[in-house]
Amino acid sequence: MAAFKELVFSGVQPTGNLHLGNYLGAIKRFVEMQERADCLYCVVDLHAITLWQNPAELRTQIREVTAAFIAAGIDPKRSIVFNQSQVPQHAELAWIFNCVARLGWLNRMTQFKDKAGKDRENASVGLYDYPVLMAADILAYRATHVPVGEDQKQHLELTRDIAQKFNNDFAASISAHGHGEGFFPITEPLIGGPAARVMSLRDGTKKMSKSDPSDYSRINLTDDADAIAQKVRKAKTDPEPLPSEAAGLAGRPEADNLVGIFAALKGSTREAVLTEYGGAQFSAFKGALVELAVESLAPLSAEMKRLVADPAHIDAILADGAERAAAIAAPTLDAVKDIVGFVRRSAR
Repeated sequence: MAAFKELVFSGVQPTGNLHLGNYLGAIKRFVEMQERADCLYCVVDLHAITLWQNPAELRTQIREVTAAFIAAGIDPKRSIVFNQSQVPQHAELAWIFNCVARLGWLNRMTQFKDKAGKDRENASVGLYDYPVLMAADILAYRATHVPVGEDQKQHLELTRDIAQKFNNDFAASISAHGHGEGFFPITEPLIGGPAARVMSLRDGTKKMSKSDPSDYSRINLTDDADAIAQKVRKAKTDPEPLPSEAAGLAGRPEADNLVGIFAALKGSTREAVLTEYGGAQFSAFKGALVELAVESLAPLSAEMKRLVADPAHIDAILADGAERAAAIAAPTLDAVKDIVGFVRRSAR
């Protein structure tokens, strides 16, 4: 297998309000990763329309996610920040991958079953094919690493399967075109961190979600200090005090969730948090968590609002990012077309 330069790719869907789970599980990690690798961060609007979206709201949400990226500390000059629909190579490569991926692979995707529910006959083909487009998102840039949550791990495994099968199916053509033994990398997932999976404030067994009907289940990145305080104080807990060791969180999902959120916001560990707060009642711990959450999120919320008020500036960032992204994706797709045997239009 050829050696590939380290390149990180990840994306966030522009659907619904961004919340604390999106920030701690993804965006905060994106900021850290740009310090050590070349990164592309994508607002995945093609994925968003696998479920129907109000066009005006979608446009607003694309800009809001971009604003969240920048407000959190992603530098659009150092990293590439763009929206998926401005780079047509994503959709074009997805079609080629549709002809590489096997139906049986997609039939095993649990997220489609969860999202489509019992009425799957009425689900869009796009929702079913979502993981193939995700593979194209990643491999259009021949990305080596992707930070993902546990719920996306199966999709990344499909990306690896598609890359491997493409490399095997077209091995002779890949070699004949001077690409060595493998054209696509076998992308590695980056999973982890103290709050890689943030749970609902109302039910510690369910993931924090934009689609939860209760706004008290999540802290939105646009919430002000009063809203954050109210939601933390109303968060579900149990009657026992906090344990002094992480092992004591077993079987206590709500306690584990709040300690994990505190650790992630603090840049610490569950163990360190419990060393400080072990034995405390939740009323005292929640007070400390409110103070930390407001301190961490208020500046981000204020900067998001400032950026969203200037859509032309955000659009310029996205346009520049799309141009830089296409400069990487276009040669990849040209090479893929040569490898699979298409006749390409000659440059004039």
